[in-house]
Amino acid sequence: MILIKNIRIILLLCLTLGLAPFFPEPHIWGKLKWICGGAKEMQLMDWFDVFLHGSPFILLIIALTIKLKNGI
Repeated sequence: MILIKNIRIILLLCLTLGLAPFFPEPHIWGKLKWICGGAKEMQLMDWFDVFLHGSPFILLIIALTIKLKNGI
């Protein structure tokens, strides 16, 4: 499957797009803390940021799950 063959690229996406910008803290981390705090006053752009920065991690979880399920 294409996800399993490209797991290194997905990992690279997680480390770059998923965590950018890196300072003062990764963007996805700040958004997740905001959501855990109740997501008050989050607008559509903020939810798009969560999707954009979180999608590489979702792909990585899916790829690893398929890899473990197939025993590869």
